[in-house]
Amino acid sequence: MFRINEIFYSLQGEGYQSGTPAVFVRFSGCNLHCVFCDTQHQEGIMMSLQEIVHEANKHPIAPLVVLTGGEPSLFIDEAFVAELKQKTGKKIAIETNGTRPLPANLDWVTLSPKYAFEGGGVEPCVLTHCDELKVVYLGQDLAQYENIGAQYRFLQPCFCEDETQRKTNMKACVEAVMLNPGWRLSLQIHRVLNIP
Repeated sequence: MFRINEIFYSLQGEGYQSGTPAVFVRFSGCNLHCVFCDTQHQEGIMMSLQEIVHEANKHPIAPLVVLTGGEPSLFIDEAFVAELKQKTGKKIAIETNGTRPLPANLDWVTLSPKYAFEGGGVEPCVLTHCDELKVVYLGQDLAQYENIGAQYRFLQPCFCEDETQRKTNMKACVEAVMLNPGWRLSLQIHRVLNIP
């Protein structure tokens, strides 16, 4: 059984697959305690893998399932991924903080290290390879990510409720990308478009 915060159908709002329709499976529970986290880890319902498959299959045209959280790597293994893939016919992606090893049969890995944030340095990042590296930017030295192999590297401005700070974060992120062309800008288009 797995504690699931929510399962919903929407568009991927960030990174390389931005704009792709996907079923999001948001797990409750994380090994980090980042101050900006928007997941209520105490909330959620216990679901079996069969129930998760059933919910994902309510959206048969979605090509992708995104495992997110919280930290989904705390709960899944190769058998979980294999069954989800086989019974939905969808590709399986994960969004992870990188503090734990991952099942080898995932189709796409988005690594978003959190050690630049208060509460994010509790456990070190152990992943050294991913499909995309997505860094929430707060002015940190990008050299610290050079040892992570990634096909794509994205900087994303840290979202905050304060509009002035949000604009400051955006400006700093744009400037960082312009100074570091190995990185690309990622925006949270679901926030811009106000979609779930």
